[in-house]
This record gives sequence, structure tokens and C-alpha cells, in this order.
Amino acid sequence: MPSWRTTLTTAGISGTRLRGDYTYAARRVLRREPAPYLALRLLAAPPLVPWLAAGLAFMNRVDDVAETGTPDQRAAALAELGTEVRRALETGESPDPLLRAYAHAVASRGLPAEWVFRFLDGAATAEAVFDGFASEAEFQAYLDAYAWPGVLVFTGLQYEGGPDAGQAAGWRRFVDAAQRVDFLADLAGDLSEGRLCIPRARLAEHSVTRADLEQARDTPAVRELLAAECGRARAALAAGQDIVDLTAPGLRAVASTMTELMGHQLTAVERAGAGALRKDVGYGFAAPLRTLARARVRGPRTAVRQ
Repeated sequence: MPSWRTTLTTAGISGTRLRGDYTYAARRVLRREPAPYLALRLLAAPPLVPWLAAGLAFMNRVDDVAETGTPDQRAAALAELGTEVRRALETGESPDPLLRAYAHAVASRGLPAEWVFRFLDGAATAEAVFDGFASEAEFQAYLDAYAWPGVLVFTGLQYEGGPDAGQAAGWRRFVDAAQRVDFLADLAGDLSEGRLCIPRARLAEHSVTRADLEQARDTPAVRELLAAECGRARAALAAGQDIVDLTAPGLRAVASTMTELMGHQLTAVERAGAGALRKDVGYGFAAPLRTLARARVRGPRTAVRQ
């Protein structure tokens, strides 16, 4: 793995302030999400790493603002952030080094600003006011408004000029699977914070109440509901497997690792059953290490879909 300085040079990033901006963004990612950061550093082709680190840092910044404070505070903070982002994209300047790095990445890679503003709009209209889903249609609308553009403000930087229609559609399938797995793995924590991420219509289909889930009742109906949700997530994972082929060659090892780890996490949820209502389900320790080791052997340019 090349040093960070060499990685910046390989990506053509020069100038003391700009290199410092990218370093600042990368450090934020390392502190907040060390696993994705290490996957990028170990598995991605070095010229892509700074762009994607800046993109992930930006995605995290918006997520954090959309989830912090009261609804009014979130709305005000997102409006202020949106103004700062627009100024940074238009001028390349900002008092915030993270936004300077991200604006430079967007301009350098030619990512259409439409994805950035779709994500910011979705943060205000879908995430900041989120109170659950009534139906599958509402879940799909949430993906379109927030989760899909949120992935593309990050992963879209791998493509010169941004993703084409087929690549963008592939990431839409990927995020459908990723969000289902994430919601199932975080069921216990979300419920403790008053968030129910399984559509209410599906609770009714199985004669399960919200109280059943909040109180972690291990009943046949609850187990059937969770098994059905895992089945939907498993089908979505299968539908999104082509994302590796749609990814830039220098990022295929990362995409392969991401999909493999999602599969491991979903398996852990399936094994936990109603236990997923009592404790969030992580990746575990051994599976990520094995997955990273195999992907590292394959290398950033040669990894293929499992």
C-alpha cells in the first residue's frame, strides 16, 4: 500500500492546501468509518482513493447533519449546508476543507452536480423527517430521494463524467440491497431510538405489532416476519450482484468485498432470528478479515465477482 502522500501524487493532487484538504477529509472518514476507509486504502487503485475518500466524507457529513437535533434544527442546518455546498461547487472555495476537497473532486471527475443536490434535497425531505414507512412504495421512494443519490455522490466519483444510465441503475439495485440489510442489522438500535424501518403494512400482513418488536417478543409471527424480510434482502442482494461488473476496474475489489460482507451480515441476521430485536447484528471479527485478505490477494484491478 503506497503512502498517503504518494497516493495523492498518483491522483494528480498538488498544492499544499489542496493536499491538506484531502488529508482532512480522509482522516474524518478514518475516524468515523475505519472499515470502509481501510478497504479503500488496501483494495482500491491508488489514483481513485483520494476522490472516493472525499466523497465518503461528504456523504457522512450530510448524514450526520440530517440525523442531529430536532426536526427544526435539522432543517436549518441542512439549508445552511446546502448553501455552503452550492458556493463550494460554483467557486471551489469554502472555509471548510472537507467541502473544498469534495468540490475539487466533483469538478475533477466531472460528477454531475445534479446528484449532489438530489442528495441534499433528499436529506431534508426524506431523512431529516423520517418516521418509518407505511408501505414498500414509501421505502422505494426513500431510496430514490436519499439513499441512491447518497451512494452516487460517493461512488459516482470513480467514473470520469459521472455514471452512465446503466451504472447508475446498478447502484440503485445495490443500494436497495444495502439498505434492507442495514435496516435488519440495526433493528434493535433503531427501535430503541423510536425508528421502525420495516414497512408497517408488512407488520399487519403477519399480525405483528410494533410493541411486539419493541419488546423483542420471540413469537412465531415475529419470526415469520423477520424471515420474510431477510428473504427480500437476500433477493435484493442477488439482483445487485452485477455491481462488480459495473464498477471501474480499480474499484472492483472494493465492490466485491462490500457485497460479500453484506452477505455475511445478512446471514448473521438470519441466524439471530428474533435475537436481532435485542441486539444489533454486526459483521463479526473473522469474516471481514478473511474477506479483506482474499480481496487483497486478488488485487485492486483483477478482483472478480464471487
